[in-house]
Amino acid sequence: MEPTDVRISKKKPIYPVSAALQKYLKSYQRDSKLPITYNDLLVFDESYPIMDKHGKDSLWEGPIYASDRIEHIHNGLKVIYANLKASGNLRIVQHKYIDKIEYCTFGNTNPFRIRIVNRLNDVYDYFYVKKADASRIYGLELEEILSPNQVNYLVDGETLIEEHVAGIPGDVFAKGYLENPEYNPTRIAKEFVKFNERCLVMLLGDMRAYNFVVQITPDFDDIQFRIRAIDFDQQFYEGNIKIYMAQFFKENLPYVKLCMEHLSDKTFQQYQQEEKSSILHRVRSERHRLRDLRDVSNTEILTTPENIETLKNGMARHFEDQDYLECETMTDLVELNIKNIIRQVKL
Repeated sequence: MEPTDVRISKKKPIYPVSAALQKYLKSYQRDSKLPITYNDLLVFDESYPIMDKHGKDSLWEGPIYASDRIEHIHNGLKVIYANLKASGNLRIVQHKYIDKIEYCTFGNTNPFRIRIVNRLNDVYDYFYVKKADASRIYGLELEEILSPNQVNYLVDGETLIEEHVAGIPGDVFAKGYLENPEYNPTRIAKEFVKFNERCLVMLLGDMRAYNFVVQITPDFDDIQFRIRAIDFDQQFYEGNIKIYMAQFFKENLPYVKLCMEHLSDKTFQQYQQEEKSSILHRVRSERHRLRDLRDVSNTEILTTPENIETLKNGMARHFEDQDYLECETMTDLVELNIKNIIRQVKL
């Protein structure tokens, strides 16, 4: 389980939302007519750098909009928040205002992060406005279907709206929380094993520590943990199988060490099997939606032929299963992963 220096060769292109995918999104209430688009937010006069609490450049900027546009933008963002959180019921934003609009200068989708505040009690929330990327949307859908997490997002043409996922960033958790004596290290290691397993099944890549969060839930006799992906830019694009295995990123070394120190081979395999059983349960309950998603994604170009060829050979070696060599798309690989889980769990 030792990490290696896994690298992503080049920036993944953004794939447009096809008519077939748009039809799927409408069927499952993911589409929405939005008053403000991603491109509207890009029209700002200037910006200023945003520093983190340590005084370092956060790589986020504060855009400055023309005075005659700011009210329209803020009103539109409040409507978007109402669509995201309450199916368009504007009563939930009656006492809310847009406090901050921040623009990210790195990453594939260059998101805007919106902070909205309730003026009655100062409670705030975040949501994101991004470029709509088809492969990212497929990642969000697979997360909704195959993981224990609910995903809340909307799409309108070239604009993607995502709910903020609360939690402690994985890199921050590793530095400041992993050694907490109140935390059971075996529980954290268990969650990393399950997370690692899900990523490979779903072909969700680049799960370095800063691309997932750790959620902490106090229970009546202990503290529970869940590791949850927050970045779906590298959904079944890369050809290197290690990109889809969180254990191989050097940024995740603290979690890997935790697993090596607190889990035996037997418990490691047990937690892998538990996650496979959970995935199987979700596949059975969402089989129609999963089928619809497969039928749409299998018709689209979401990576290169070279990456498909490399990955199916890597999967065949890793699982010692020649059936992977017959796959023609990334969707075929995910489907075979699921079929193999069904066979294994039934044994």
